[in-house]
Amino acid sequence: MTTKKDLKDLKSPDEFQKIGQQAVPFLEQHGKNIVLGVLAFVGVGGGVALVSHVQKRGNEAAMYEYGAALKVLDREVNANVPADAPKDEDPPFKSEKEKDEAIIAKLTAFRGENKGKKSAVNAALPLSQALLRQGKPDDALKLAEEFLKDADPADPLRPVALETRGYALESTGKLDEAAAAFEKLAQENKTDFMKGMGLYHHARILEKKNDLTGAMKRYGEVQSSASDSSAARLAKERMGLLAAKGVALPAMPQAAAADAGM
Repeated sequence: MTTKKDLKDLKSPDEFQKIGQQAVPFLEQHGKNIVLGVLAFVGVGGGVALVSHVQKRGNEAAMYEYGAALKVLDREVNANVPADAPKDEDPPFKSEKEKDEAIIAKLTAFRGENKGKKSAVNAALPLSQALLRQGKPDDALKLAEEFLKDADPADPLRPVALETRGYALESTGKLDEAAAAFEKLAQENKTDFMKGMGLYHHARILEKKNDLTGAMKRYGEVQSSASDSSAARLAKERMGLLAAKGVALPAMPQAAAADAGM
């Protein structure tokens, strides 16, 4: 079971959730960090992005059904609904928790009605993320692994699934497996951002395991291999904190060291 301390550890001090939205192009502008900060399709435009995704993969009937199910992702959260809010639209959710519960209900029902279809596999990923945010990492893990097993290996959302799997493993305390998942994320992706985030998350896990020297080395790899990414900024912050604890800085190429401000 995920404890309050587990949730706190996942949320701070790294705040990697704030930039995880950049993992795939259509999330760079439309993502929205929430609770555990997994790569979530709950921001403005998230539903549209996923509908576009399924259009290429599902049959036409399932695509429309999936699109209808995903409308819940575009509904905003606002505990104080204005009195003049349009009456012909679905009201905003009062909390992120309420929204996640609606996502889980909608996508669980959709998957039950479309077993064996590609669209059901696609729905596994956003459902996995919602379950993870609700503190159900075991259920989330199963769905992330289903997506990774059954989706096209070239699926553009594969990095999202790899990262979600890593978060779920981390939440259940399986740190070695989480480290391996994030390492796979770094190895599979050539873009600076995703490669950098894989290395960054791996370094976080090493830090949790009290391997501070190993973590420092990994953070240094983010600086040298993905120096222009947001992951490099986070790595630089962690390196500074570790250095303040007396952990020796790793040997870095001169250019990367200059970018890191070391």
